[in-house]
Amino acid sequence: MQILLKTKVEQAPKAVMAAFDRELFIQLKPPGVGLKLLRFDGSETGDRVEMQLNFGLFKQNWRGRITDHGEERGGYYFVDEAEGEELPFFLKKWRHKHWVLPADSGSWIVDEIDYEAPSGLNLLLYPSLWLQFAYRKPIYRKYFRLAGPERQ
Repeated sequence: MQILLKTKVEQAPKAVMAAFDRELFIQLKPPGVGLKLLRFDGSETGDRVEMQLNFGLFKQNWRGRITDHGEERGGYYFVDEAEGEELPFFLKKWRHKHWVLPADSGSWIVDEIDYEAPSGLNLLLYPSLWLQFAYRKPIYRKYFRLAGPERQ
């Protein structure tokens, strides 16, 4: 299954890409899910991200790695994947390509997500995952808001 979301922000692509760090990662946590960040190396190829998700009645570990990063289409990207890594029981495969692309007076943050759930759960899981990533849109806008002449 695929999810694609685009968010317009006010800062230039280079500044936005540089801010994809531990602090932003924690701020993007969806409501209703406890998150314990166990490891966050960064957003470059070979970096790892490990977390424990707390859903109240149960906890699930998630271990992923950054499999690619670079410059393309006038912007920047990095890819986090978790296939064959440790994933919550409701996912078999995860690939999330983060794009930061130039836009008039700012950037587009594009979340391009491909996932696979166990048999029959792809469509059932889609609304929940879509909402969790749509929740990021106002956070991105606020986090990357600039005033006046600082805008690049």
